[in-house]
Amino acid sequence: MTPRRTVAPLLALALLAVPVVTACGGGGTDTESATDLLAHARHTLDETESVHFVLDSEGAPATGTQLVGGEGDIARPASFEGTLEVRAMGSTLDLAVVSVDGTVYAQLPFTSGFSVVDPAQFGFGDPGALIDPETGISQLLAAAESAELGEERRVDGEVVREVTAELPGDLVERILTSEDPTRPVRARFSVAEESGQLLRAELTGPFFSAEDDATYTLELSDFGADVQITAPATG
Repeated sequence: MTPRRTVAPLLALALLAVPVVTACGGGGTDTESATDLLAHARHTLDETESVHFVLDSEGAPATGTQLVGGEGDIARPASFEGTLEVRAMGSTLDLAVVSVDGTVYAQLPFTSGFSVVDPAQFGFGDPGALIDPETGISQLLAAAESAELGEERRVDGEVVREVTAELPGDLVERILTSEDPTRPVRARFSVAEESGQLLRAELTGPFFSAEDDATYTLELSDFGADVQITAPATG
């Protein structure tokens, strides 16, 4: 099952971003602090009705069960539809996943339909909760510590400002994962200056091992697209 969407899919969110000449900047972020910019991004994310995301990772071990990637749509109040990439027993599985109102469905390997699952057994939480203001991504923006403004860049045609910060490890554990929630997680956010949209979040911390750092990269696009998600039939 693929997400029902009415806008074009994400087109390589310009990881080949190039620095922006100051004269081209927009949104007046020269006078906006790093904390203000993150607050703007949080408000924008909390107000959107839907968002498309792409998740990637670096540093996942070959053993154990971990969420290592994925792509899909999240819609309010608590729905998700897409594919999540899980590494288990030395292999990588692409699971079709749907979440509606707290119930998570997955099409397991070698099956033709969906089953209700506990997402924790695959190394992730309820993806439908990721844009809930109480449980989702925007909490990371609110809890950022030691925030500092970074470079301006152009990402997929938009001027973005980078913000570096540290995030409390216990909060990251609740939203994503952590093998040592006592350790803070380093974050680099890319926020569009005009729209206030969080387009990219790069998080580095003890996601798969308490001893070694790994990185998750989350890219967001298609804010407010018309997304309709319904629970699949099970059997």
